[in-house]
This record gives sequence, C-alpha cells and structure tokens, in this order.
Amino acid sequence: MKAVLLNGVTPAEKITLSEVGIPEVRPGWVLVKVKAFGMNHSEKILRLQEIENAYIQKPIIPGIECVGEIVHASDSHFHKGQKVVALMGGMGREFHGSYAEYAMLPVNLVFGVDTSLSWKEIAAVPETYFTAWGSLFECLNLAKEDVLLIRGATCALGYAAMQMAKAIGSKVIATTHKEDKLPLIKQADEAILDTGKLQGHLSHVTKALELVGAKTLHDTLLCMEKGGIVCHTGILGGVYAFNRFDPIKFIPNGVYLTGFYSNAPTQEIMESIFSFISEHNLHPCVGAEFDFSNIKEACMALDCGKVNGKIVVSVI
Repeated sequence: MKAVLLNGVTPAEKITLSEVGIPEVRPGWVLVKVKAFGMNHSEKILRLQEIENAYIQKPIIPGIECVGEIVHASDSHFHKGQKVVALMGGMGREFHGSYAEYAMLPVNLVFGVDTSLSWKEIAAVPETYFTAWGSLFECLNLAKEDVLLIRGATCALGYAAMQMAKAIGSKVIATTHKEDKLPLIKQADEAILDTGKLQGHLSHVTKALELVGAKTLHDTLLCMEKGGIVCHTGILGGVYAFNRFDPIKFIPNGVYLTGFYSNAPTQEIMESIFSFISEHNLHPCVGAEFDFSNIKEACMALDCGKVNGKIVVSVI
C-alpha cells in the first residue's frame, strides 16, 4: 500500500508517498480501508516539531483520524464492509495513523456510523465535530439562551462550532484577526475583527470557546458575564502554556474556566454527533479536497493556513 512515512522533521515540500506492506491484523485491532481523512493542525506540529521526541516511534505514519470500511474485523463486533470512523487515542503518534491506503487500528478507537453523507463530508466530521461537540455541550453546557463568543472562528473547528450553536438557537459572536476573513464568519450574529483586546467591547457574553489559546485567554475571561464559562480548546495563537500562572488573579471572580481534551471519543458520542448533523441538516464545511496522490500539496495547504474549512484527502 501507499503511505506517508516520517523519520524526522519533514516540511510539507518534502512529503512523499512510500510503498509499505499492508498491516497484519491482530486481536483487539481491525483493518480499515481508508476512504478519506481530514487533516489537522496537530499533524503539522508532529511533522515540524514533535517528531524529534523519543516517544514517537519512527518511522511513523501520521494522521489522527480517518473514515472508511472494515476490511478485516479480527475478533471485534464489526463486520466486513461496515462504514466506520476512527480518531485520536494515539493515532499517528503511538501507532501508525491515517495517511495511508489501509490503517490497522485499536477496536476502541473505531466507531460504526450510519449516515448518508458523502465520504468527503464524513471525513470532515470525526475530530472537528467531536471537539466542537465536547467543547460546547460537555464543557460549556451551551443552551439556546446563551450568547457564545468563538474566538478564532475562521478554522474548521470554528465553523463546526458556529453551525452547532446556531442549530440550537444560541446567539454567536465570532472573531477573526484578519479583516479579509470577516465575510467567512457572516453566519454568526456578530462578526468581529479581533485586535487582541476585546474587553470592554462585548456585552452579555455567557459562554466562550477559546480557539486562539493562551495568547488571548485572559482577555476572553475578562469579557465574560458573572457566571460565564470559558472553554480553552484551541492553540491557534501559537502560545501553548503560561509561565507563573496565578489562577486567583488570572480568573475573574464568578467566571469559570475549563478545557476540552479530545482524546476519549465513544460510540455513543459519535452516534449523537451524526444524529445531530442529520436532524439539523448540517453539511460539514470542506475547505479543500485533495487526492491522496497529491498529499504533498495537501500538507502545503495545511501549513500555510489559508484554507477556510477542513482539508480533506480522498484515498478512494
């Protein structure tokens, strides 16, 4: 089969396809024919930085999510030909991931789906909508009466969160730091140019999805109403942690800070997400689609950050 193999730091321009053997199935794992996969910022981090860490067993096939069909069910409850999605749990880091024609995956990370969406649309769902779902409904307890601030909304996750929030009737305030991207978030009730300081310019914000990250988190907290909740989910700003973090002074009185770590998907949650998408007639925002033979160009598109929506690679 064809696959991307990483042995060290690999800029997008150096990505190539290699011929490797199709994995042999073992108990507790299933073999999936990859139909398509979505691309993620964390895969860029792996290629350009994280690959140097000793805990990454090299060579490694990257890719933290995929959609496809069961080829060999091994000792699992799945059956051959079943439509499935897979994501997280060490994919593309602890074991080979989705940048390949076939993927051998642990049973607990593979989930059956029943959907009429195309493979391209299904591929835009797993990691992105799982993260949006967990952030909005598990962490923020988002409700119809809420005013939701999405900071850093012009990314695949931002678009998914806007879709879901609008679907239940919440008011959405979305931000971008690039003026030319304001039209991309016009589906929000308010589209705001983010100068880095929103405190004093917003009112009645009860929930916030922080996708820029530590770079703007304090300012986001200062925008909240008493009793408001901020969910730190993204790191688009490139700042990953705080030095000398003092929660007493950092978090305003009566405001709550939480975070979503998307590493524990379940069959029940994935079913809920696809049911929600069907019930509300949502269509995942695919910003660009590439054939697997053009994986280098897909990685270049990921690295430049100019694609608006999810980048999907079709392997069919």
